[in-house]
Amino acid sequence: MPDSPLVLARSVLSIIPEYQRAVFFRFGRVRGEARGPGVIFKLPIMHRVVRVNLRVEVVDIPSQSVITQDNVTIAVDAVVYFQVVDPIRAVIGVDNFRFASQRIAMTSLRSIIGRYELDSLLAHREDVNSELRATIARSTAEWGVEVRQVEIRDVTLPPELLRAMARQAEAERERRAKVIAASGELQASEELSAAADRLAASPGAMQLRTLQTLAEVATERNSTLIFPIPVELLAMFKTPEPQVVVHEDSSTNGAG
Repeated sequence: MPDSPLVLARSVLSIIPEYQRAVFFRFGRVRGEARGPGVIFKLPIMHRVVRVNLRVEVVDIPSQSVITQDNVTIAVDAVVYFQVVDPIRAVIGVDNFRFASQRIAMTSLRSIIGRYELDSLLAHREDVNSELRATIARSTAEWGVEVRQVEIRDVTLPPELLRAMARQAEAERERRAKVIAASGELQASEELSAAADRLAASPGAMQLRTLQTLAEVATERNSTLIFPIPVELLAMFKTPEPQVVVHEDSSTNGAG
C-alpha cells in the first residue's frame, strides 16, 4: 500500500495559497476566522474547508435593452471588478456571490441608465460609472464583496438614431464652416479697408503698387495682359473745368 500515506496526508492536510483563504467548518459551524495561507489540518468527517479567492474578479454584464429618460431604446453592456474582503460572509451570506453580484449589476444598470437622457449618458459616462458603482457596492457590502470599479463598455444605438445623429453632426459642421468663413471675410474686409485708406493717403504708393502688380503678372509670360487702371491714376490727367464769371450791371439794378 505505497499510496496510503499520501492519501491520508491529502485527507487531513490542505494547502492554501497566498491568494486564497479557507473558511473552516466543524460539524457545520464556522470555526474562527478565515484561515490561510499555509497548511491547514482537518479531519475528514468532522471538518470541511471552503476556499475563497481574494483576487479581483471580473464580471461581464450582458447587453441590456434600456429605455432612456428621453424615450430612446439602447443596448448597454458593462464590466464590474469586485473583490472579496470578508470570506466568511461571502460563503454564508449568499449562495453564490459571483452570480448574485452579476444579477445586482444587471438590475442596477437598467435602473440607472433609465434616469439619464441619451446626450447626458454619452457625454458624462464617468458620472454614470460612479453612480453605478455606488449602487452595486451598497448591495454587495452585506456579502463581504467590495466593488472596485464599474465601466460601461459599449452603448449600441438604433440605426435610425445613428443616421439622425450623423445628419445633425454634418449640419453642425456646415454651420461652423459658414461662421468661420464669414468671420474670415469680415477680418479680411477690415484689413482691406485699412490698406485702401493707407494707399489713398499716398498717391505715390498706389502707383508703386500698380507697377508691382504689373511686374508680378509679367513673370507668368502671358501673351495677353488685361490690367485695370485705378481711377486714382487718371486724376492727374483731368483738365480743370472752366470757371464762369458772372458780372452784374449796377446801372440796370439802379433803374429797376
